[in-house]
Amino acid sequence: MSNLPQFDLIIIGAGVMGSSTAYHAAKRGLKTLLLEQFDLLHYRGSSHGESRTIRAAYPEAYYLPLVIESEKLWREAETGVGYNVYFKTEHLDLGPFDNTSLLALIANCEKQGFSHEVMDSKAVNVKFEGRVNVPDGWIAVVSEYGGVVNLPIQAVETTAFYWKIKEGCEEDFTIGKGFPAFASYGEPCVYGTPALEFPDLIKVAVCGGRECDPDSRTWGPAEMVVERLKGWLKVTFGDRVKWEDGPVMSQSCLLSMTPDKDYVIDFLGGGFGEDVVVAGGFSGHGFKMAPVVGRILVDMVVGGKAAAVKRDEEIKWFKIGRFEGNPRGNGFADQVRLK
Repeated sequence: MSNLPQFDLIIIGAGVMGSSTAYHAAKRGLKTLLLEQFDLLHYRGSSHGESRTIRAAYPEAYYLPLVIESEKLWREAETGVGYNVYFKTEHLDLGPFDNTSLLALIANCEKQGFSHEVMDSKAVNVKFEGRVNVPDGWIAVVSEYGGVVNLPIQAVETTAFYWKIKEGCEEDFTIGKGFPAFASYGEPCVYGTPALEFPDLIKVAVCGGRECDPDSRTWGPAEMVVERLKGWLKVTFGDRVKWEDGPVMSQSCLLSMTPDKDYVIDFLGGGFGEDVVVAGGFSGHGFKMAPVVGRILVDMVVGGKAAAVKRDEEIKWFKIGRFEGNPRGNGFADQVRLK
């Protein structure tokens, strides 16, 4: 008999998804090995950084149940460690009144009974006390609460920017003053968070990025992106943010993108059968899902296909085989995607 240590579960990658999976496995008493090629909390992937947005309002209906379950698990984790990691805000989505992604988001909220409010520019101005400007012809939605396996996953380098808030306006952009996490479905597609980790800075970034080789990144922002964000900040926040000076700080991040921007969560199959579970391609909106994805992965490892069937309504969209003969995956004709 081999003297090598034996494990019930081996996890490759100690980012937020791998770490969450290890956490759930350990809670179930499984002897678990978590492997990571770099130092913990490294800056080479997409699990670093001080903050992430959590949003439940999606154009794609199948994400809402996952977000709701994940939010509960974040709360449980807080209780376990004894300090806050999840700071609840409202979420503000805005964009042109005829934007298909935003309209799909509203339709999903209505269909699933998810609390939300559709507002015009005047109502947004009143609710947020003039801190957010919505252009004419735009609407806003305020809601509660990112063998060989040949997967079409492309590494994309993106950058999050921190912008200086005008002196005297710092408190206006805080959670305590009711400032929301936000996403704009216009052009450019933008997301951001209230001032939190740096009290006088607001985090604002453009969705997506540029394709890259993970081993030869530029580690710097594209000037075109900065200029586009300046224009968006000028329109949306006016002189309350010092957009004209450019960002005072930036953080490079590596995203693993699938063609349809949906996750991959599935059994590897083939000669590996149900012994190997693959998860990846979280496409820049997976961090908030880490608690529930970790739970699902452990369910699949322990319970096999029988466990996967129980969550089929949630994970059927994330099969590896969806790209076979269909390079767009879930991006079929009537599927709405963020630009």
